[in-house]
Amino acid sequence: MSEFDLNQIRRLDGGLLLVFRELLRTRRASAVAERLGLSPSAISHALGRLRDIFGDQLFVRRPHGFEPTMRALELGPRIEALIELTAQAISPDGGFDPMRSERRFNLGAPEFVTALIGADLINRLQRLAPKLTFTIAHVAEEDAFKALRLGQIDLALGRFGAQRPGYLTALLFSDVYCVAARQGHPRVRGAIDEAAWRDIGHVFAWSQSETAADESGKAVDVAMLAAVPHWLTALMLVASTDGLATCPRRLAERHAGMLGLQVLDPPFEPDVITVSTLRRAGVEDAGVDWFLEQVRAALDA
Repeated sequence: MSEFDLNQIRRLDGGLLLVFRELLRTRRASAVAERLGLSPSAISHALGRLRDIFGDQLFVRRPHGFEPTMRALELGPRIEALIELTAQAISPDGGFDPMRSERRFNLGAPEFVTALIGADLINRLQRLAPKLTFTIAHVAEEDAFKALRLGQIDLALGRFGAQRPGYLTALLFSDVYCVAARQGHPRVRGAIDEAAWRDIGHVFAWSQSETAADESGKAVDVAMLAAVPHWLTALMLVASTDGLATCPRRLAERHAGMLGLQVLDPPFEPDVITVSTLRRAGVEDAGVDWFLEQVRAALDA
């Protein structure tokens, strides 16, 4: 660490971090002043110090309030984590208190995983951590590694390749492919053979965050109706057409009742879909540990 870095750290205190976080959340200086018990002039002074330290405007005054710059948006997750880690360090047991935490967790995950865990995760957090929030960004494999390294996300879920130095992966769940068709499909009634599977048009999901890199071109000789970014979108289209979707079984079963779908065994040995968690190595964070427990619980709900 350089002497310049040390000097910058000396200038950055916890009060400035709180002003930054609240201004990013509310976009209004008056709300920040009320929340933190400070005067408007103190907020203005703190913002000036923040701008000087980070070398950026951070927040630009607009008629509707303060608009964060791109730099402020990039810093948001990191400053949120700094505040949470500081709170853990000064608490009597150094632990994480979900009932009191106001932390926002930033998660990277493909849509089909989000669709599996999202609703149950929200319901769990409302009971166990009512002040806590989370965001999910749909990121491909390489983007997930980069976002973790830059502190833009706390945790990633997805289909990752070989282990890499500086990162930890662990199995979250395994799944297999199935075939989904609408109830009342004129050619599909509870089962499907290979000829029908190849002949009936498919709706594919092609997003890199949804499919593994080695799957591209796998179904070249299958009739295609459309290609869409996500599997859940494909299922919604299949529910209203005579198309098929070959997709993760857990996703199809979770939404079959709502969408009116048949979930069928494919006429071939289905590939296994392995979804893992990805974290930075060597970073102790009780909050992320707890949040990951809730993700696993939501998956099993």
